Amino acid sequence: MELVHLRRLLLLLSTALMLSACSDGGGSGSDDTHTGQIQSHGISGLTYQTASQKSTTDAQGKFRYYAGETLSLKVGALLIAENVPAKEFVSFLDFQPELREALKTSKVDSQNLKDHALTESTLLNNQELLNRTRFLMALNWTEVIQDDDGIEILPRVIDQLNAALSDPGRPSNVDFTIPSAEFEAPESAANQLLAAICFHEIGDQLCDQPPTLADIESAPERPENDDDIDPSISYKQDLQSLRERILQSVRSIEDIDAQGAKEYLATELSGITNAISRQYYLSDHVASHPASDTALKTITIKKVGGNIAITKNGVEAISTRPQDVAVHSWSWQEAGVEYFVDGDAGGESEILINFKPENDYRWIRKSLRVLITE
Repeated sequence: MELVHLRRLLLLLSTALMLSACSDGGGSGSDDTHTGQIQSHGISGLTYQTASQKSTTDAQGKFRYYAGETLSLKVGALLIAENVPAKEFVSFLDFQPELREALKTSKVDSQNLKDHALTESTLLNNQELLNRTRFLMALNWTEVIQDDDGIEILPRVIDQLNAALSDPGRPSNVDFTIPSAEFEAPESAANQLLAAICFHEIGDQLCDQPPTLADIESAPERPENDDDIDPSISYKQDLQSLRERILQSVRSIEDIDAQGAKEYLATELSGITNAISRQYYLSDHVASHPASDTALKTITIKKVGGNIAITKNGVEAISTRPQDVAVHSWSWQEAGVEYFVDGDAGGESEILINFKPENDYRWIRKSLRVLITE
């Protein structure tokens, strides 16, 4: 009897596991979506949608996607970008198709190695990119984005933005392609929407409508004698001060200048490159060989916790002192570089290895120090 009960128990457990696997969306019970991130330090509060996913980016700007999908991105009901290829890291440059195309061509640096950062820097003057960046930075809860912080778009800001978008008296969208002078104008769509948002807590006096000039004009003057002041009365000077403080608290595009936007973009792009670079390493960082050993040596590129995949012809290498250590060849298929000693004992060189991971435009650079011994 005990054996019969045991069999029944095992059958129930087996059935439960099968049902659990089905509820996870597949017979394997695994989720094969990928995690992507917008910007190096993230941007929270963006509504994203792919063919299979719809949600909001978290505090790190992360989103979920399947390989081959594209992103549509909104702040509330306001469209920010669409048809953006989803991948591990998405920068603001990826929002625009012409910039994505330009990023495919890397420039060559002073060491005759390809460097995508040189191409990135030439694109930071793009007007649409700067307009969009300045607007998103202006939506950050605090006016200044601190170092190592991302852009934080709070639900309170999104709610106010949506209310403004649905207001017949305000613009229902923002054109990021217009010249900067038009984008910065007080009557621009971006500034009208920003003016409708209070970046203070609910109930803060700065979120109230400012006293009108007529209200101020009709208010009594403050008594010269403090003993005569009635705390229940709003005097002319009080209303004037309150009006100025409320108006000064209103955000505008001019609060985020173009140079500040460029610096922010450059920092974020550098951060993405560093994050990707940390996923790769060389099979050795320092190598030493006797001067008599002139046989070919191989240094291999490896990836942390995964199989490396390099773009076709996506490896190049140089020796900083070829008279001591010479680079013989490299292979993107084998993810390796061959070199040999060609100098006397006491010499040394650094081999710079440049490679381009698959499915990204960035070139990653690693170095190997080679010492020549007796």
